[in-house]
This record gives sequence, C-alpha cells and structure tokens, in this order.
Amino acid sequence: MPAKSLFVTKLYEARAPRAAALNAELAHAMRVTANDDNAGRRWCAEKKYPGYTSYASLNDLPWRAPAFASLQEIAGEHVAAFSRELDFDLGGRPLSLDSLWINIVEPGGQHTGHIHPHSVISGTYYVEMPEGAGGLKLEDPRLAMMMAAPPRRARAAPEQRPFHYVRPRAGDLLLWESWLRHETERNDSNADRLSVSFNYKWG
Repeated sequence: MPAKSLFVTKLYEARAPRAAALNAELAHAMRVTANDDNAGRRWCAEKKYPGYTSYASLNDLPWRAPAFASLQEIAGEHVAAFSRELDFDLGGRPLSLDSLWINIVEPGGQHTGHIHPHSVISGTYYVEMPEGAGGLKLEDPRLAMMMAAPPRRARAAPEQRPFHYVRPRAGDLLLWESWLRHETERNDSNADRLSVSFNYKWG
C-alpha cells in the first residue's frame, strides 16, 4: 500500500480585495503611527529592532485608523475560513483578535526564528514588498526530532523539505497555526518592508 500523509501542517494564502487602495491607506497610517509612537520607538532602540514595530507599545490600532479596522475585518473572515479548514471544534466560541501590530523593517533587517505563544492562529498581511525585501521561512516542526535522518534531495516535494519559503507580494495575507516556527528573511532591498502581523486566540 502507498504511504499516507499524516499530521499535516497547513499554510493559508489569500489576496486582499482592492489591495492597492488598502495598502496605500495602511502605509500612510503605519508611518504616521510610527512617527507618533515615542514609546514604541524607544522600545525598538533598546531592543535594536531594525526599524519600527508597535508590538510592545500599542494594542488599539483598529481604533486608531480605519485602514487597520478594514484589515481586521478581512483577516477575521480568512481566520474563520482557515479554522474550518483545520477542522477546529470551537464549541460555539469563535476565534478573536488578540493583537495586531505594525512591522516596518529597514534594509538589512530581519526577524529570526520564533513562534507566537498563547494564540491559535497567527498571520501577516504584506503592505509594501520592494524587490529583494525577503520572504517568510517556515520550519518543519519535527526538525529537532529528526536527529540521524539523512538530508532531503534538492528536488524533494515541498511537503518533504525541512523548510518552506514564501515570497509574498503586497496585498497577500498568510495564516498559519501559532506553534509553527517561522522567521522573516533579511530585507536585501533598498527600501523599508511594511507588513502588519496579528494573533487570534480562542475563548
């Protein structure tokens, strides 16, 4: 009998409607917020973050600008669809937005491997992705347990490889389960990479 695929790790990909207009509004709101957020800029300087993030300073972006509220609505629809794809039994309690934050990554900046604890589904919406801005790298969650396993062939099927690379465009929305380790590749462009990330929790 042929081998079966078990314990599948899913990546959800979508395009935002009217992405160009939404991205223009988001980019403006992101830069205004970054300019006004003194606490966030101090945190970024202390942590040597390569650019600006509102992760540690603001938790009310959808109330600050209509563009963020629009993105929350779009993300919520796709999170609901993804949860159905994952066969989650939510017991009548829908997933709800836990956090949403700005990422403005300067040339040369990157975000090393990490997970998003205390949430169920995480994602990123890409606002400005200049050529060479770097993509998303996803890691096989079994990687630490492979020990003596031989390497995969260079042309192995995507689902057999230890890492999966995504090259998102502006207007793309990606979702994954929050336990999935991932990293943002180095921004090798000459401009900032703009994105908005978010977490959804259950209950």
